[in-house]
Amino acid sequence: MPYYQHYSFDLWLTLIKSNPEFKAQRARYFQKHHNLFNKTEEEVARLFRRVDLLVNAVNEKSGKNIDADEMYLMVISLLNNGEANLDDVDMPHLEAKMEELLFSYPPQLFSRVTFSSLQHLKENSGATFSLLSNTGYITGKTLRKVLALHGLDNYFDFQLYSDEVGMSKPNPEFFKVMLKNVDIVNPGTTIPLAAIIHIGDNPKNDIVPAAAIGIDGLLINSNKNTILSLIN
Repeated sequence: MPYYQHYSFDLWLTLIKSNPEFKAQRARYFQKHHNLFNKTEEEVARLFRRVDLLVNAVNEKSGKNIDADEMYLMVISLLNNGEANLDDVDMPHLEAKMEELLFSYPPQLFSRVTFSSLQHLKENSGATFSLLSNTGYITGKTLRKVLALHGLDNYFDFQLYSDEVGMSKPNPEFFKVMLKNVDIVNPGTTIPLAAIIHIGDNPKNDIVPAAAIGIDGLLINSNKNTILSLIN
């Protein structure tokens, strides 16, 4: 594949993936600390998944973003059959606890070639790189720390997260924010749309909107393509 002048990447299931143990420990924490009706860990885990799917669907439809703190409050409300007093929830403490738990069981690189592929591409293409990611229970602020943990942060000229921008993929306006930032990190250079590519695992959220604004898209991981297809 020929080199592009700018590479935009999705994050989840493109470059990183969840640590299953984190989700189990998160359910255990809520089962112990926010559970008036003594529901099981399995029930708590199902509620987390239910809220996650609902919020994803709403964000994709509206193009806006429901933030992590709102998602946690939804879980607590549903877990307690709507009877929990949400005013009693210490959100700064809860958010700090969830970040602590996350880094006890951190997200993993999607594959063993993720890091080396980015390194090869960065060294040989001369291109700028960025991230364009929807967020959920994990904020963009925390995801920046995750990238640093894996040594990936220095590869990206800028990172865009839905909770920080207030827009979610596949909203084309979110992609237009990316294009504006491409211009900022390439001062004095006009990069044509044909020289920009967005890489992700989701056809609806990554490939369709990329095509709609006139840039290339590459689907990986959810099909037979891997990140290696960028350098082969």
